[in-house]
Amino acid sequence: MKLKFSRNSAEIFVPDGRPLNAALRRVTHLGVGAHQDDLEFMAFHGIQAGFATPGKAFGGVTCTQGGGSARKGPYQGFSDKAMQSIRRKEQNQAASVGRYAFMVQLDHPSKTVKDPRNTHLQEDLAMILEATRPQVVYTHNLADKHDTHIAVAVAALQALGTLPPRYRPAQVIGCEVWRSLDWLMDSDKVIMNVSGQDHLAAALNGLFDSQIGSGKRYDLATMGRRAANATFLESHSTDGASQVILGMDLTPLVRDTTLDMVDFVTVALDRFREDVRARLRRQLGRPG
Repeated sequence: MKLKFSRNSAEIFVPDGRPLNAALRRVTHLGVGAHQDDLEFMAFHGIQAGFATPGKAFGGVTCTQGGGSARKGPYQGFSDKAMQSIRRKEQNQAASVGRYAFMVQLDHPSKTVKDPRNTHLQEDLAMILEATRPQVVYTHNLADKHDTHIAVAVAALQALGTLPPRYRPAQVIGCEVWRSLDWLMDSDKVIMNVSGQDHLAAALNGLFDSQIGSGKRYDLATMGRRAANATFLESHSTDGASQVILGMDLTPLVRDTTLDMVDFVTVALDRFREDVRARLRRQLGRPG
């Protein structure tokens, strides 16, 4: 199968050199992230599954160019174009270290991704999803505070909705990056235990020197968040894991494409609001 993306600058990298069709067919877990490094921070559950499990493989998609990141130190004088080149190489290095089946970099400008009238990203993602038909898809959560992340999540869900129902994944997970998901009610959380391979996680996170060297310690913050999730997940029992990623279950939006994304998130927020309200009112002795 030949994939013809909307931007000529898009590229596909197959770390182990297999034919593209073979690489596409072996994917069981697919990550769709906005920027270079998002996959490693949010979709490590899928990377871990594909790293050494027979019959499973992780495929990665990075949607944007990534040239607008903060920079100082050794990268202070780098142009956006130079940063885009460096970040693309870093992402391909991560694909090699993580043994991804493939790594697609679609190279869309963030400005066009955030334009709801532009459907190019949605069409590109639909093409990838049709070619791979993964069992699990990881993307950004719909309560993220980064506009580009939200735009990518929306495009991914819209693309999934164009597939025939029999080709849609069994699970779609919205993951943490620019907002933690510990506020979700426990019944709404997807709890991903990623303990046991901290060395692999650290190796992947540490590859993005253009970010770390520019003063953003995403590597430390990511592992710290996962450790905090594991410890603060349950107050009345000992820790059952050392590293946990929390997700928002977006599967209902794919199973029923008539559901409204705004209403879907608002319901989760309302459940959180009511839980906070009820706990406080009980402590104050107020009925209702």
